[in-house]
Amino acid sequence: MGSIIERVGSYRIQYREPQFESLVRSIVYQQLSGRVASVILGRLLEAVKGSVTPESILKLRPARMRGLGLSTAKTAYIRDLARHTRDRRVVFEELDALADEEVIERLTQVKGIGTWTAHMFLIFALRRPDILPVGDLGVRSAIRKAYGLEALPGPVEMEAIAACWRPYCSVASWYLWRSLDGPAAM
Repeated sequence: MGSIIERVGSYRIQYREPQFESLVRSIVYQQLSGRVASVILGRLLEAVKGSVTPESILKLRPARMRGLGLSTAKTAYIRDLARHTRDRRVVFEELDALADEEVIERLTQVKGIGTWTAHMFLIFALRRPDILPVGDLGVRSAIRKAYGLEALPGPVEMEAIAACWRPYCSVASWYLWRSLDGPAAM
């Protein structure tokens, strides 16, 4: 990790607010390039006049959401999150007080939100310092490269490697992601 930190430079993670809109953004970005997801998110923001709330989402018809570039599945996921939030089955104001596993349990009750999305929310919205996103391809690829592994590491191997990063796995993950970018990827 030392050489990655030297190449990448100062830690400058960008956080989001722990609210409905942040999780909608995570769903939009699932399995898409950043550029494509950004365009789709921009269209969604325009359609709801910049106010991404459960109410504004539920006012959009599913066909309209698909017309913005969202897949049928992502449309269903975002609408399910909106219903969970509206019905107070997911209460964003309560999440900060919960343990990591409890946050994951609550969020993964929503269709389309799996452990990866919950991990991203924990890192980038709730600002939890010790999250190791074992399902993230970028983190897995960076560990493989940094540690000279023949194959992508699985969760057990990642946990073993990350033991010395505790209690700052989120910081280590950020550095691993950055190690794959631009000049730091050397």
